[in-house]
Amino acid sequence: MESNYDKYPVIPISGFDHQCFSGWNEIIDEIKKSCSTKPGLTIVMECYQGFFDEELKKNLKTIPGIQITDVSAAYKKPEDIAAITYPDVTDDPVFGKLTELSMTDFFDQGLLAELKEKIANNAPSLVYGTGASLTISEPDILIYADLARWEIQQRMRANQVNNLGVENKDDSFANQYKRAFFVDWRICDRLKAGLLDKVDYLLDTNSPDFPKMITGAALTAALQQVSQRPFRVVPFFDPGPWGGQWMKEVCDLDRETDNFAWCFDCVPEENSLLLGFGDNTVEIPSMNLIFNQPENVLGNEIYECLGPEFPIRFDFLDTMDGGNLSLQVHPSVKYIREQFGITYTQDESYYLLDADDDALVYLGLKEGIDPDEMIGRLKDAQNGGGPFEAEKYVETWKVKKHDHVLIPAGTVHCSGKNSMVLEISATPYIFTFKLWDWGRMGLDGKPRPINIEHGKKVIEWDRTTSWTKANIVNRVKEIEQHEDWREEITGLHELQFIETRRHWFSGKVEHNTNGQVNVLNLVEGREVIVESPDGAFDPFVVHYVETFIIPASVGAYTIRPFGESEGKECATIKAYVRPEKLKAIGRDLWMMPKKHFKTAATSESSAKPIVSN
Repeated sequence: MESNYDKYPVIPISGFDHQCFSGWNEIIDEIKKSCSTKPGLTIVMECYQGFFDEELKKNLKTIPGIQITDVSAAYKKPEDIAAITYPDVTDDPVFGKLTELSMTDFFDQGLLAELKEKIANNAPSLVYGTGASLTISEPDILIYADLARWEIQQRMRANQVNNLGVENKDDSFANQYKRAFFVDWRICDRLKAGLLDKVDYLLDTNSPDFPKMITGAALTAALQQVSQRPFRVVPFFDPGPWGGQWMKEVCDLDRETDNFAWCFDCVPEENSLLLGFGDNTVEIPSMNLIFNQPENVLGNEIYECLGPEFPIRFDFLDTMDGGNLSLQVHPSVKYIREQFGITYTQDESYYLLDADDDALVYLGLKEGIDPDEMIGRLKDAQNGGGPFEAEKYVETWKVKKHDHVLIPAGTVHCSGKNSMVLEISATPYIFTFKLWDWGRMGLDGKPRPINIEHGKKVIEWDRTTSWTKANIVNRVKEIEQHEDWREEITGLHELQFIETRRHWFSGKVEHNTNGQVNVLNLVEGREVIVESPDGAFDPFVVHYVETFIIPASVGAYTIRPFGESEGKECATIKAYVRPEKLKAIGRDLWMMPKKHFKTAATSESSAKPIVSN
């Protein structure tokens, strides 16, 4: 059957079509109009890391009579910036620490003072770059030049951009990504969070040759509208050494690509939003919505506990005609707090969207294994001493479509070949400890990093065959039955942060956010429609395996089969945070060292406090 998966879900925004400008000509004309209203005005263009400096400067120079300044002229020397960021970047090939630095730490204060004086004495002036907003406290015009995370990663892979304050565009993607993840993006996000409600314009720089720009009023209205209706983020797909072929057909991807391993179908930290203003589409990072409308999207309980952080992650792992995932384990809450200052850990689960007859998962340990022997064999294998005999130490379980395998932190696990997994998890960044990768190379031809030293400290050695069978394999329990729908608890284990509910239905199902964000995926059925009982939002159509977000503010909503699925049985899986787990985290936060508490924008803005971000 032909794919109906929407790879570019545009969210229509009403009422502001005339406040969107397309292409450099329209954008520069709009800036020129503003300049004409005040001869001595000052313009600040704050930029996210990864923007194309030359393209921006070339077009800004077409504004007549204006002094243009690159704020990076006031940065510290690259070697000094490398030194202050080293404690967060570390020597570990994968893991760092979420930085406590702010943008002010990147400036040479003497050079910054000189630059501020130059700007003040050379109006009209325009200062641009990352940190430009720190040069003028109240500019006449504030523009934010934004960029999606996925686009930044593509530029890194193509060696087109530097990390913040250094010249390293020729460095490896892995090193650039790690530096950006633990330092650059934290700093940029803290600064951005305090500016979004102050900007006069937002500039979408994802397409450098043909950018888009919207007014601050249009941005604010768009974020408010999105926060009160169902929506989808923009998914992205990536190959991998174990990748499969399933998503090519179901999600209509490039058939010439060798494989697709991952799809980030709902990871707002990484994904973006497409906002539709009439015939124009503007792309912004999804986190802009969370920074600007946290209570509406997350709900008060989540926001008060975690700050503007989206706590639920849905992604796809495709091993159909591919290979096994890496054998891995996630850290305990205690370990991730002590080592990395993170509040909660990556409890997760595998929901089987599809599976061949030979599909299996590696989950839990065999009975009676010796921990020292297993760790010794893992190290020997990693050092070239022959393959690790995973089946000798790790239990395997046959799986089929719609099985749900639960993976509390500390449980050794991986999906085997010939399965299509919807991974549902909490979202504490990238802390997965790989134990064994089957002796293969990454797509770059180099061994993928293995984290045995971290992993051995968090493995729960008593999670053996008997415990796993009783606690985390297909713990499905029906809790409500109606004429045309039924509801089941499919997990997660009581140790875990997230609850999941599956609904099978051929008629209308009533849902309610109960004051916190819901994330759902259509795991069975061609298409369904999400509706508001009182018409609070426009009907929203969802297709097979599309993940969608229901903001906390929505409250009551219904889902029913639609179009080709009318009269047929469909199924959704819904995830939300367990209230009791939020309360436990809230209690624990008071016991954590104060160094773990941060603000979304430090002293550079008045954003509300968040933890470890």
